[in-house]
Amino acid sequence: MRLHKRPIHAVSMWVRRQPPKVKAFLAVVSGMAALVFLRFIVHDHDNLFVAAESVHSIGISVLIYKLTKEKTCAGLSLKSQELTAIFLAVRLYCSFVMEYDIHTLLDLATLATTLWVIYMIRFKLKSSYMEDKDNFAIYYVVVPCAILALCIHPSTSHNLLNRIFWAFCVYLEAVSVLPQLQVMQNTKIVEPFTAHYVFALGVARFLSCAHWVLQVLDSRGHLLVALGYGLWPSMVLLSEIVQTFILADFCYYYIKSVFGGQLVLRLPSGVV
Repeated sequence: MRLHKRPIHAVSMWVRRQPPKVKAFLAVVSGMAALVFLRFIVHDHDNLFVAAESVHSIGISVLIYKLTKEKTCAGLSLKSQELTAIFLAVRLYCSFVMEYDIHTLLDLATLATTLWVIYMIRFKLKSSYMEDKDNFAIYYVVVPCAILALCIHPSTSHNLLNRIFWAFCVYLEAVSVLPQLQVMQNTKIVEPFTAHYVFALGVARFLSCAHWVLQVLDSRGHLLVALGYGLWPSMVLLSEIVQTFILADFCYYYIKSVFGGQLVLRLPSGVV
């Protein structure tokens, strides 16, 4: 086992010593390599979006196991779950009135389980909720997302209000995990089930981002035109990239912890 750990540990230490610009460059290169890999092994890129929603559901299942078996919600952000419920509810409404398909059913299942998690944190396991650590002001993200949605939204033939709602859920999804990252940064120590859940979110975000990027590449940019004119197509792509990079740093420390054989993840300062 030591022979396998040494190269990984050496690479990890080398990356950790690099300046932020080099780390950012390495992250971009790794992401591009992963995109190239997915482009060759996944023929129907719509499957990536389904996979992203499925991985998100798996992450929620991990939370359900934690709440039912361990009877504690310590380390979880109620605010992050509430933001998730908001964007899922808005997206579910838009999906019903704009494009009813398999994604509608997946969003419905994810919303139902998210609401159950919120119920458990608020009522059944309230005594273990770290309210003092969950101190992210959610209006810092909800208000800017709403204003941005009013200004930049799809230019399709759908009802204006529905288009604004759709833009709002896209923007809010990109930043909904920030309260959870804030809780983990405040505690510095992340127990396994919470770490598994956030890593699942990171994987789901990457698969969703890969879906959009590969679709744009395969259509040679025509997909952006199909989404409408103005800034909206670029904002969709930018939102996917932003939510992927928000979780990239955490995923790095998660993978490092797993390969290092550590059951509890310890985060250094400045990860969020």
